[in-house]
Amino acid sequence: MELGLIGLGKMGGNMRERIRRAGHTVIGYDRNPDVADVHSIDELVNKLKGPRVVWVMVPAGVPTQITIDELAELLSPGDIVVDGGNSRWTDDEKHAEQLNARGIGFVDCGVSGGVWGLENGYALMYGGSADHVARVQPIFDALKPEGEGGAVHAGKVGAGHFAKMVHNGIEYAMMQAYAEGWELLEKVDSVTDVREVFRSWQEGTVIRSWLLDLAVRALDEDEHLGKLRGYAEDSGEGRWTVEAAIDNAVPLPAITASLFARFASRQEDSPQMKMVAALRNQFGGHAVESNEK
Repeated sequence: MELGLIGLGKMGGNMRERIRRAGHTVIGYDRNPDVADVHSIDELVNKLKGPRVVWVMVPAGVPTQITIDELAELLSPGDIVVDGGNSRWTDDEKHAEQLNARGIGFVDCGVSGGVWGLENGYALMYGGSADHVARVQPIFDALKPEGEGGAVHAGKVGAGHFAKMVHNGIEYAMMQAYAEGWELLEKVDSVTDVREVFRSWQEGTVIRSWLLDLAVRALDEDEHLGKLRGYAEDSGEGRWTVEAAIDNAVPLPAITASLFARFASRQEDSPQMKMVAALRNQFGGHAVESNEK
């Protein structure tokens, strides 16, 4: 099968290689000419035989919209666009409508696997009509991990990215739980080898996971994480998960708290904690620390 792939960054570049290893032809475009197979999206479309399938792997939001707009002008009825980035599911519905008006199909696909996907395969969650998904199925089969699992037709357009969004929300909460446990273990005097405690959890425990394996890997590289600043960004999907929970009146206390913890990590001198300290001083005479030097 032939595939056009737009966006050859950390994920896209490895995906191109894995698809090629499965015997398919991939023509890739990226703004970085050093990794691109063609010089423009126009050239990519012209090199593909119809009916075409073009996979978009660029940042969500404006970059994806610009790419969809350009493809809408270049592709023909019967072609299909797959958005494999981290787009919001509501954008998928708009993109499907925009492309459908020109007879072009649309499939959204949430992709998980990070830099390990080339060798281990990518977990895939895709949304769209059965006919459009079937057209892309050989590529999904090439990307997914070996075995029966690792990929799902989650539902109609938007379902793939919605499922990936919830996946990332769960990931936020799991990472926060490991982080809180690690900090508590580091804090007490009685535990003298926190790294090995984490390592012991990799076998036979109910909390073993790939994230735990990665935590042990990080501790092997920097045992007390002293080289890192306590700052964590969020990709946006954690926020969208919380917003969707509000819209649907679904309580997500753990995921919401993990998102807010990331916000707190960006404050070197938390305004909220200033008020908490002031109140504790007012009602209980508790000591406060001065910011003056």
